[in-house]
Amino acid sequence: MLLLAIALYFLLACMVGWLLFFPAGRTLAMGALGRLEARLAAWLASLARWRLPAMRAASATAAPLRAATHHVGRHYLLWLAGLALLAVPPALVFMTGGRSMLDGYAVSTREANPQVAALLHGEQLAPPAALPPDVFTTAEVVQERPMLQSASRNWDLLDAEFTQRLLLVFKIMKEQHGYEMAILEGYRSPERQDALARMGGHVTNARAGQSWHQHGLAADCAFLRNGKLVISEKDPWAMRGYELYGQVAESVGLTWGGRWKMMDFGHTELRVPGVMQRERRGAREAG
Repeated sequence: MLLLAIALYFLLACMVGWLLFFPAGRTLAMGALGRLEARLAAWLASLARWRLPAMRAASATAAPLRAATHHVGRHYLLWLAGLALLAVPPALVFMTGGRSMLDGYAVSTREANPQVAALLHGEQLAPPAALPPDVFTTAEVVQERPMLQSASRNWDLLDAEFTQRLLLVFKIMKEQHGYEMAILEGYRSPERQDALARMGGHVTNARAGQSWHQHGLAADCAFLRNGKLVISEKDPWAMRGYELYGQVAESVGLTWGGRWKMMDFGHTELRVPGVMQRERRGAREAG
């Protein structure tokens, strides 16, 4: 569908350009309109000779049609511009696939699959047992995620619906793909968010009030292998896990950071309508 829309829009642009910038094209188009008008007039005249009431009525429409044709001929540039303006919006809709072109705070419109719907209305999944603190202090972890030791991994501070969706992702990743997952960081205070932002864009570009972490609607996760955290995307096993993780997370209605310009493969969030708007409104009122 996208390729067809691009092809049709390209043909329309070529036709409009040909008529606008090439006199021969305009002459050919006007000649075709003239021939069409002559044929229509002759046809209506032949019908009128039968003197049937309906035919006389049809003949009476010839004058308005001729006037309309002459009007189009005299103002063809305006008509072409109008057609182009009418064609551009639907072409853009087709070319963008109907996706929202809003910024990163747009609300996800992905529909939850039946498994998610059943989960949210049925049995609630329980968070896994907390991992020993030293799991988060290995050399690899510290290199990949500075300040992780002080991060919050308290599931109780997360939004209840987000928690259930993320736990479902963990369940699917383990049962269907063999990956055991662990949460690295969930809720993040505004002070911690600003501290991470001061470390530079390679850590985060979001300041306090600009992250779903502050609302308990986001989490950073990684994989457990032989009791150790594996975070680095340089590990082929982990990179394959992140790809699967992104697919599963999106299937349950979460937004995956692996699709962002500054990719964050372990990050998922649940975008709830109005949350960020309230945050920005509160910041303006406080200021």
